[in-house]
Amino acid sequence: MGRIEDILMQKSGARGMQRLRPYLPEDYASRAARTILGWERGTVLLTTGFYVAGFAETDGPAGTLALAKALQALGFHPVVLTDDFCRGFFEPEGIDVFYLPLDADETDCRGVLKKFRPVGMISIERCGLNAHKDYENMRGLSIKAHTAPCDLIFRMAGPTIPTIGVGDGGNEIGMGNLRKEISNLLSLTPCIVETDALVIATVSNWGAYGIAAALEKESGEVVFSRIDGKRSRDKVAAFLEATVQIGSVDGVTHERVPHVDGFDEEVELQVLDDLTDVCSYR
Repeated sequence: MGRIEDILMQKSGARGMQRLRPYLPEDYASRAARTILGWERGTVLLTTGFYVAGFAETDGPAGTLALAKALQALGFHPVVLTDDFCRGFFEPEGIDVFYLPLDADETDCRGVLKKFRPVGMISIERCGLNAHKDYENMRGLSIKAHTAPCDLIFRMAGPTIPTIGVGDGGNEIGMGNLRKEISNLLSLTPCIVETDALVIATVSNWGAYGIAAALEKESGEVVFSRIDGKRSRDKVAAFLEATVQIGSVDGVTHERVPHVDGFDEEVELQVLDDLTDVCSYR
């Protein structure tokens, strides 16, 4: 199995992602990175932000930061597409943001594509529409009233704009690629929104880190192991703490602490260290 993918899938346990892994290419994260490296240099839309108990959860934004910074270093112009629950997370990091209104319609979403003309789009832990035409969390509860339709922009992308989805449960944009398998193997109603490539992980942040690490490994450019001159673990730790102070919660415990999906910050940082080690052996 691919080393990067092994790191992304550790501690999967009850989340069930290991059951989905056989339905993806062995080196799915590295393939996603190679796809990105083939894109024309231009604007890449990255969507994130999953509503939990009045806030955006900590899973998603940190991975988006790492991947956006890697894209910047490779000559792309990353723009984060999200809603107000992530307001103020990315601007201090020098990353452009577009806030899609919760009541955005098809005209608004077409306007986003026209405005940015992206060369590619990546979703990291963003809820997508399911077969019930609803946005549901892992408990099966609707969060439609708190979720801007960023997934509609992915559905509008068509064949000319390549898309990548990163998820860890089954209700995220991109999981539509495996909706039959999710329906059969996991106890939730899957997202139906497909992407050209899918990256799964125990935690979606880890999936985004994995793509960024693969970008470094494949390009030979230091775009992940050091971010803005800092070790990736230090950069992410500071970002997680900052977002919690602004307003972000652990998606499992709903606590305002820099934990991610029930794992404390040391687990998150160890994943970053493990992926950095992979880069050092490129």
